[in-house]
Amino acid sequence: MTDTIVSLKDAALSLSGNAGVVEILKAITLEVAKGETVGLVGPSGSGKSSLLMILGGLEQATSGSVEVLGRNLTNLDEDSLARFRRENMGIVFQSFHLIPTMTALENVATPLELAGVSDAFKRAEAELASVGLADRMGHYPSQLSGGEQQRVALARAAAPRPKILLADEPTGNLDETTGQGIMDLLFGLRDRYGATLILVTHAPELAARCDRVIRLRDGMIDQTLVEEAAE
Repeated sequence: MTDTIVSLKDAALSLSGNAGVVEILKAITLEVAKGETVGLVGPSGSGKSSLLMILGGLEQATSGSVEVLGRNLTNLDEDSLARFRRENMGIVFQSFHLIPTMTALENVATPLELAGVSDAFKRAEAELASVGLADRMGHYPSQLSGGEQQRVALARAAAPRPKILLADEPTGNLDETTGQGIMDLLFGLRDRYGATLILVTHAPELAARCDRVIRLRDGMIDQTLVEEAAE
């Protein structure tokens, strides 16, 4: 695949618990091209979110390789992974993960300041305005609706101008109308910055907007669907 930005080869993830070792992901081989939008779908427990976590360096594969932008994430320590995410990725979760004691503006600007961006607050203001929150910048998360909080999270993810956007059920806690607005904004951010977008979703209408859909089942890519799509 030309301009491959993500490459997984036999990537696996297993976690140890009271019941022993649990295989979460098994021999995932996958490539994603620069600028592509990929939807990860499948039943609950199929490994969708875990796959997104290893792509974002929030979990490390226990075997195989996970290369993102030419870096093998399995070889990086925690500090290097955090720096790599900060410089290259924007991540949006189902839960908004905003800091409750910070205003919307501070929630977006603070990560930029930590990354050494000189115009952090100016850029944060622009991103919040772009998601329709120009008049809510001074509000705290508890003063915002769920949809508004997710807009802040989107602005925070987009502010570093990421090469890759990862989204894990970004509309899962929102009603249908609000969720539709959030997805329009997310795809708009992808278009504005030319980012590669990889998202986990249960919503068929959202998956249909992606360039490619990958279905997971029992921690593996469902090859039946891959073969059917190729016919």
